[in-house]
Amino acid sequence: MKLSFLPVSRHTAPAHPPQPGGTPRLRRLRDLPGPPQWPLVGNTLQVQLDKVHQDVEKWVQQYGPMLHVRLGGFPLLVVSDHELIATLLRDRPDTFRRPSRMQQIMSEMGIQDGVFVAEGEHWAKQRRMVMASFAPGQVRAYLPALLKVAARLRGRFERAAARGTPIELQADLMRFTVDAISGLAFGMDVNTIESNDDVIQRHLDQIFPTIWRRAHAIVPYWKWFKLPRDRRLDRSVKVVNTAIRGYIADARLRLQDQARRAAPHNLLEAMIVAADEPGSGMSDDDVAGNVFTMLLAGEDTTATSLSWMLYLMSREPQTLQRARQEVEHCLGDLQAWTADDLGRLDYLEACIHESMRLKPVGPFNVVEALKDTVVGDVQIRAGTSVLLLMRHDTVREEAFPQAERFMPERWLDEATHLAPQHAKRVSMPFGAGPRICPGRYLALLEIKLVAAMLLQHFDILGIDTPDGREADEHMALTMVPVGLKMRLRPRQG
Repeated sequence: MKLSFLPVSRHTAPAHPPQPGGTPRLRRLRDLPGPPQWPLVGNTLQVQLDKVHQDVEKWVQQYGPMLHVRLGGFPLLVVSDHELIATLLRDRPDTFRRPSRMQQIMSEMGIQDGVFVAEGEHWAKQRRMVMASFAPGQVRAYLPALLKVAARLRGRFERAAARGTPIELQADLMRFTVDAISGLAFGMDVNTIESNDDVIQRHLDQIFPTIWRRAHAIVPYWKWFKLPRDRRLDRSVKVVNTAIRGYIADARLRLQDQARRAAPHNLLEAMIVAADEPGSGMSDDDVAGNVFTMLLAGEDTTATSLSWMLYLMSREPQTLQRARQEVEHCLGDLQAWTADDLGRLDYLEACIHESMRLKPVGPFNVVEALKDTVVGDVQIRAGTSVLLLMRHDTVREEAFPQAERFMPERWLDEATHLAPQHAKRVSMPFGAGPRICPGRYLALLEIKLVAAMLLQHFDILGIDTPDGREADEHMALTMVPVGLKMRLRPRQG
């Protein structure tokens, strides 16, 4: 039977050669090139789940900028052109949404919808609530609390340096982000940095990899029987959900004080007040979903971005020296830092952008068509998933000369020849369009704060990988460096 398509919307890209008469010729997903697919499983067994981003990047190099693959039992249109990617991201939530499979899996796990997976009007209401909490002005107000956590991290690093003990970089940075988000979001001083009590972090570490694994499973076996790791997951979700409900109950008690209700002290209280507004359409379930989202996103992504940046900087002595000189020139005592002080660290901010260009925590994004549409010159049906390869044009010589090199100066006015005129339209680590990451300002502030503290108080002797080779990229919902250990020496004077 011949399928008919109504291109409700069109997303342009270099088109297939036109038919006679000048009308662009549209292709269908099955017409696209791509790696040969095996019966039933498609290309699933041709990739390593923890290296799937690298496998897809290789396929794009081999087959071209748009291709057809089948992973986890589902057909995918792969797109690598940054202009087309930006167009698709801007066309959310009208024509594209986050994958419905992701929402289903998180719901099955017992995780309420937060702004990350909510859709339609439900998303719009949550978005307004969450964006107000993460506005740049509001984020600046969080700095004193972040300075307190950064001082504790400095103490932890000092103790490790005094013992000559290498620091488990990712784990310690995740302690910082857990403490930071717990303080900002809930007013809770959990202090995993000094107490080594990482209960929440340990349970969250069970959840992230499971979402990733289940999203790519060919058979959803857990619906019929559960392995030991699935039972561990159930326990972890229950523990975190119980903790979140406790945070909400405590916050509601505090908000019986009308003065506090008029001026909430943290994100959780602000969300509860917003949810209680007449006609908000939100409940404690919505609040709980966004708290869970903050814990998941706030813990992992910021710590991972920091790990990658410090690793890349540690390999470039001149970069470290220039960044340290800037910190020494702009900053005084840690507890006296202001947001304006950190805002003057232009070179350190360039290091952040450059590390995110080379090592984005999300090397690809996935959207799902809500209706029949056209992407470039390819017709797709409603429900089709589109994999957006974020790290493709960012490492192409045509866009970024000497693209494989870590060169922060390319983001400064002094070296614009090393980057395209609109470099941030090519490198989009926080996404783009209406669903751009609401916590991006907070993430950038945290990254800059920790890096500046480290540069001011320590010499980085090295950041080592387990095998002495390049840092291994491990994909588990985010792209994490494997086994980095940092060696420090306290700075004198």
